[in-house]
Amino acid sequence: MTLIDRIATNFASLGPVGKLPVSGTWGSAVAALAAPVLFMPAPFAVRLTMLVLVFIGGGLACDIVEKNLCRKDPGLCVIDEVLGQWTTFLFFPVLTPWQMFWGFVLFRAFDILKPAPVRASECWMPGGFGVMLDDFLAGIYAAIALGVLIALT
Repeated sequence: MTLIDRIATNFASLGPVGKLPVSGTWGSAVAALAAPVLFMPAPFAVRLTMLVLVFIGGGLACDIVEKNLCRKDPGLCVIDEVLGQWTTFLFFPVLTPWQMFWGFVLFRAFDILKPAPVRASECWMPGGFGVMLDDFLAGIYAAIALGVLIALT
């Protein structure tokens, strides 16, 4: 395994997180816990830039991991969960702990259920970028649902 392979694998898996059972949930939990410190305090333009960088870096890293493991969207890749979870929080610079919890739950629900066109989007882009795209769209659905939930409470 080359140095690039090791860097890509560690980035895509968030180190040991991708090796945990139910790794997608753990990846989302890590992203949700990190968001109030690393993501949400930043200005909107910076948050948007962070998402673009995670999408590009994650797409490239997941592509390398897929090729090395000879598997499409391996469970080891959880950087897509960071993209999706942070997309859920993109329009909310401040949330209460309960709103954060519901944002986590909503993203996991949309990521697991994959309503149209989330499931189909996995094939819209090649390799690791398809892995990233479906979680981005699930995050958009979760952000809308979280906004509605906040407006109703």
